[in-house]
Amino acid sequence: MTMTKFSAFLKDESGAVTVDWVVLTAAIVGLGLVVFTYIQPAISGLADDIGKEVDKAGSKMIAAGN
Repeated sequence: MTMTKFSAFLKDESGAVTVDWVVLTAAIVGLGLVVFTYIQPAISGLADDIGKEVDKAGSKMIAAGN
């Protein structure tokens, strides 16, 4: 009797779609992390450049008396 319940459990496919979605979501998140790892240095460099330009513009505005 226990073996028939176990066999029925193994043959049940009602949760297969949920497992597929979990695996697919994990793959997408993993791919996003890999991509972010490669583009993060470029984004940091760009943010630093933007910060420097904003500082320069602020200094020029202060020097001009605005």
